[in-house]
Amino acid sequence: MLGGVSTQPTDPASPLASPVFRALWIATVVSNIGTWMHDVGAGWLMTSLSPNPLMVALVQAATTFPMFVLALPAGALADIVDRRRLLIGAQAFGLLAAAGLALATFGGITDAGLLLVFTALIASGAALSAPAFQAIVPELVPPPSLQQAVALNALGVNIARAIGPALGGLIIAASGPGAVFTANAVSVLGVLIVLAHWKRKTAERHLPTEHMLGAMRAGLRYALRSPELRVVLIRAGGFFVFASCLWALLPIIARRDLGLGPLGYGGLLTFMGLGAVTGAVLMPRLRGRLGANALTRAASLLLAGAMVGLSQAGQFATAAAMVFLSGLAWIAMLASLNGGAQAGSPGWVKARALAVYLLVFQGSMAVGATAWGALASFIGVPSALLAAAALLAIASLALAARFPLDPASQLDLTPSAHWPAPMVDASVRHDSGPVLVTIEYRTRPADTAAFFAAMQAMRRIRGRDGAIHWGVYEDTAAPGKVIETFTVESWLEHLRQHDRVTNADRQQQDILRAFHLGDAPPLVRHFVTRR
Repeated sequence: MLGGVSTQPTDPASPLASPVFRALWIATVVSNIGTWMHDVGAGWLMTSLSPNPLMVALVQAATTFPMFVLALPAGALADIVDRRRLLIGAQAFGLLAAAGLALATFGGITDAGLLLVFTALIASGAALSAPAFQAIVPELVPPPSLQQAVALNALGVNIARAIGPALGGLIIAASGPGAVFTANAVSVLGVLIVLAHWKRKTAERHLPTEHMLGAMRAGLRYALRSPELRVVLIRAGGFFVFASCLWALLPIIARRDLGLGPLGYGGLLTFMGLGAVTGAVLMPRLRGRLGANALTRAASLLLAGAMVGLSQAGQFATAAAMVFLSGLAWIAMLASLNGGAQAGSPGWVKARALAVYLLVFQGSMAVGATAWGALASFIGVPSALLAAAALLAIASLALAARFPLDPASQLDLTPSAHWPAPMVDASVRHDSGPVLVTIEYRTRPADTAAFFAAMQAMRRIRGRDGAIHWGVYEDTAAPGKVIETFTVESWLEHLRQHDRVTNADRQQQDILRAFHLGDAPPLVRHFVTRR
């Protein structure tokens, strides 16, 4: 037995058949339980230190803001350094921060400001870990098990959400918040042990590692120029900035409006976790019937309705039912958005693309929590919830119509390696450049307009993969002779473009190739600036 899970042979198709994934999954569930216990303890302690709704909401902001700041650098690091070492360092940092908060609380020196500082430090460790944790999943399981592994990770988070709050409330009632903070620090040890024993195989690189700033720029460029990922980011921002109101104000609703103790507050969060687990079980069937766009629209409206019900709840039973529905809606939206971000990003930039998604997610939560907490200080908690619910409903309907969340899983983003190696002499080095690439096509003059229209997709593809300039031109003396040009910063960057091209890109290039006359492929030339 390993952590209560049998080591007997498992279904080969199951990710749990992988010993490392199984051990890390169990350890991560335990660590997430500690995280939820910390969230209960921090929110509850802040209601004792400062009952102002803004200060209580700032606990949520301190939890999410570090992700906003560190997500992209963490994603770049996860793509260019050893992910195992990065995870060990980040987890150790979070453990030390949690232990520091526990010692300060037992020593009686924790005030509102110190609580926010330690909460932000713990969240910083989680922010440095998050992109790497998501990016290592393909390394731990075979490709046929990848989707199931992602689903299992989501289920693990929600199992922790169902257990952690209730356990945290029980410990707070028995021993105080300091004991919860101690338990959170101890919960990280399992993850560190598994990572320390993981013998990770690193892939050999035939090109030099990207520099930090260049890797961040490439990740941000990809996210902004990929239509599929851009839709996910827009929908995420339009949802989380309003949904954050529920998370930000729930501690003060539990304590002031419902008169609950720490155990009751933990019970509310447990009902939310049970709703999320229920949603995770129903997700495959609902997604198959409704599709991603209709499912996210329904989830947003369900959450808005639950927020309205919670604003009017006067007893625990009603509030528990509303947070149960909130958890169900939350996981449906979160899984759909995360799945869209995973499916819309290829391997070379996956950690960075997911980091940009996390940046939007946590940034929207941090900004929203602060804004709704400030508004609640003026108009009251119920009115703030009603306003957030109304805006969430309006935004969800408008964004679902304008930016439909179509499944990106139809895209084949595996490397195609179909670009032939360019001919080059020994004088061209990796730092040579800028590099101008031209592709000459011969088309029928009658097809030129249609060809130019089809060529516009290449603007996005070239820019997304590293081009700094792009253009397409027709020869004035020879109608039908068209040249596409794009410029990249260096020869090394162009070689990276060869690695980044995917089968989905190849399909678009095949469309253009169908316009080209003759059996010979379009003529490709490379020009380098001499320094």
